Amino acid sequence: MNAAARKIQRIYLTLTLGNTLAASFIWGINTLFLLDAGLTNLEAFTANAFFTAGMVLFEVPTGVVADGWGRRASFLLGTVTLAVSTYLYYLLWQLSAPFWAWAVVSVLLGLGFTFFSGAVEAWLVDALHFSAYEGNLETVLGRGQMVSGIAMLVGSAAGGVIAQATNLGVPFLLRVGVLLSMFAVAFLLMHDVGFTPERSPHPLQATRAVLTASIDGGLKNPPVRYIMLAAPFSAGVGIYVFYALQPFLLELFGDPRAYSIAGLAAAIVAGAEVVGGWLAPTVRRLVRKRTTVLVATSALGGLLLMALGFTRLFWVALLLLTLWALVTAAATPVRQAYLNDMISSRQRATVLSFDSLMGSSGGIVVQPVMGRTADVYGYSLSLALSGVIGLFAVPFLLASRRRRSPADTAAAASEAPL
Repeated sequence: MNAAARKIQRIYLTLTLGNTLAASFIWGINTLFLLDAGLTNLEAFTANAFFTAGMVLFEVPTGVVADGWGRRASFLLGTVTLAVSTYLYYLLWQLSAPFWAWAVVSVLLGLGFTFFSGAVEAWLVDALHFSAYEGNLETVLGRGQMVSGIAMLVGSAAGGVIAQATNLGVPFLLRVGVLLSMFAVAFLLMHDVGFTPERSPHPLQATRAVLTASIDGGLKNPPVRYIMLAAPFSAGVGIYVFYALQPFLLELFGDPRAYSIAGLAAAIVAGAEVVGGWLAPTVRRLVRKRTTVLVATSALGGLLLMALGFTRLFWVALLLLTLWALVTAAATPVRQAYLNDMISSRQRATVLSFDSLMGSSGGIVVQPVMGRTADVYGYSLSLALSGVIGLFAVPFLLASRRRRSPADTAAAASEAPL
């Protein structure tokens, strides 16, 4: 890695660290926060579904912002939007607001995250190419995931401990403060490199052109299309499981107010991200095809969730949770690299945002359905059913594999037989 690429990597890792730290303060206690505000399981997970709906609604428009106005502009807008909407969430908790208010602000939270999704990754990939980086993307993306995992580990664990020592609202205020700090950091360090935004005087016409090109490079590109069609099942399940683990572990532990135990679920996922990010380049060297990794990890992840749903022992649940998180984390950089190697620079942020939209669309359906299942039959059955739903991603991944895209074997360090 040359000096220019190393500088780009440092900025990317700094942005990833700050953003993930800010977001993760509430990840370990978010479901408990909503239940403490007086919402039922159905209402809490439906509020999460509205958050996901906000992501679906705004993913492509904010992707167009990133491609048309710049990835830096998109990032800055995201920090402000997410800080304001997080503070509104805190106010709703204080006021014991009705469900409709939670739904509205959840959509705004989704808007805040869509400014980030696609933009940062697109900024990184284009800047690395401009800097003549010759390594494979899994290495840098894996490091980003490791940094994200460390930040998530610290933030989620701290959020749970702080909530237990103070109240469930304080972690939300911490998130606001860190987000505002990240605005200043990005303003000073992040500049669009290797990409020139096209700021057309006719924004609607420019938006239509970007969308058309993005559809051509996305849904009309068969190997990309099948990866996107797998996302509603894998990502939708992942969203529900992450938040359902908080009350599920408390239930197994036997103390409904042990918020630090709830934070443990997020901390385990974070630790798995660190290990998974570290393992991703090694996995890539051992396995020639990226789709082999994606198919194997998707199938194993579904089976682990089914087993998790049937256990009633706290320590066994922690073990299965750790294995599921490791399997999922090791596949993430491989999937990111596979997708990025199949799309062009000019529409990269929009296509990546559309991919995120597909995953979020699954969350809109899975979260309220599984939340209702948890209300009626308990968290155990909802987690087992989530594992079954996750297995539906496998046929789409196999369909992408059959298209034999050059990206499936791009930059492989060894010619493994798989």
